[in-house]
Amino acid sequence: MQALDNSRCIDIHCHQNAERDHLQILSLDTHQLAAHGQSGDLVSPSVGYFSIGIHPWFIERQNIAEALQTLTTVLSQSNALAIGECGLDKCITTPLAQQVQVFVPQVELAEALGKPLIIHCVKAFNELLQIKKARKTSVPWIIHGFNANPVVAAQLIKQGCYLSFGKALLNERSQAQKALMQTPLERVFLETDAAEDMPIGEVYAAAAKITALPILALQQQIFKNFERVFPHD
Repeated sequence: MQALDNSRCIDIHCHQNAERDHLQILSLDTHQLAAHGQSGDLVSPSVGYFSIGIHPWFIERQNIAEALQTLTTVLSQSNALAIGECGLDKCITTPLAQQVQVFVPQVELAEALGKPLIIHCVKAFNELLQIKKARKTSVPWIIHGFNANPVVAAQLIKQGCYLSFGKALLNERSQAQKALMQTPLERVFLETDAAEDMPIGEVYAAAAKITALPILALQQQIFKNFERVFPHD
């Protein structure tokens, strides 16, 4: 069995900016900047690559017009690789119609800037796909933390989406394992999300086992996916 080389791993969605030996995209929310008195000048280059968006969980914590302006400004930074996470969640109290009103401007901004979207979606895949079809989007949409069934996975892939898998791959009973087995590897990313105690290497090892791929081959494919989807210096 090949030894895992962490330096070849890419964590496309995480919430901790620890010292690491691999490439990662740190996920930020506009309300975090506002909480620290920051506006548009903003994210230190020392954080490395990052994405930023208005998460549906935090809509009611901030002025959305101001948040969208902050988002537009911050995304001009060269290390801002994507918009998100953003999206739709039917398991929170914020009305779905209100979530859509916040999500759609972020979709439009992604199109205007040519940046991919990292999407949070809980029990709202039909609504998400309706928006995607109606907007006729061209930038990549990445569904992060994917753990829905293979049927949903196939619908998303058919519409050009990418799927990012995380800690659910370590659960043999998860839908994520079944979905990954049926997902074309050129549509796959891996992530740690908020699992601070789980190295990205564990996710790669689980994905390699599920797909019956050598670790190096998996790393090479995800690196190709990263190069294709995320414009970067």
